[in-house]
Amino acid sequence: MSLIADLKSLDSSQKSAIWASYLGWTLDAFDYFLMVFMFSAIAREFGTDVKTVTQAVFLTLAARPIGAFCFGWLAERFGRRPVLMADIILFSVLEFASGFAPSLTTLLVLRFLFGIAMGGEWGLGASLVMESIPPKLRGPVSGLLQGGYPSGYFVASLVFYLLFDRIGWRGMFMVGVAPALLVLLIRIHVKESPVFEARRGKAYVNPVGELFRHWKIALYLVVLMTAFNFFSHGTQDLYPTFLQKQHHFDTHTTGILAAVMNVGAIVGGIGFGI
Repeated sequence: MSLIADLKSLDSSQKSAIWASYLGWTLDAFDYFLMVFMFSAIAREFGTDVKTVTQAVFLTLAARPIGAFCFGWLAERFGRRPVLMADIILFSVLEFASGFAPSLTTLLVLRFLFGIAMGGEWGLGASLVMESIPPKLRGPVSGLLQGGYPSGYFVASLVFYLLFDRIGWRGMFMVGVAPALLVLLIRIHVKESPVFEARRGKAYVNPVGELFRHWKIALYLVVLMTAFNFFSHGTQDLYPTFLQKQHHFDTHTTGILAAVMNVGAIVGGIGFGI
């Protein structure tokens, strides 16, 4: 009950920041996981095998650290809020463009660029929220934000279940432009991080220098997140393809199983955060 009371005590701007970050991470994951349902269909269209198409996942994930660093640096210069809005628009546009790829090579290039944009969202959204809420709520709210990733996978599985047989893989990518609408919510309801506002107009602090000054904790966190990503992407990215190829399940069965898996992940994220 104390947690509920603490959440209710937040002002509208703090609540909007939480929702904007949660939805940003959800829609970021939604755009990413649409791809994992479509390896077989893309391989058939471009006359190749699934293994070759999965290079798109490798390129996306390899590009994420680039985006995380670049957008994080920009957020230190220009603020979390405007950079987050630009980032969401960028990954939404690149997702939409993927639906028009004339060749596999073009698709791979677009997915690499998408990975750069995707890499920026988590750090920007999490920073905006954690700098806006009381420290005692950082655990529960971090669990909610983490639940955004399986929420995106869950929504992607529902879209696959409902639409894939009608609109095909190109149409699925075009649906991925929807996250751009979130920018309106951020623009209207979300305020800038109070930490950034307090530093506005003061001497610029070089984030690279700060990174090297705290290199031990930075290295620890990079290794920790690398391990977490082994757990998640190492199991879930090819799960729909496994269901389709090894078990020969249809679109609806694959979508249902992926949705059930992600309901569990959402409960786990929120539960362990609390």
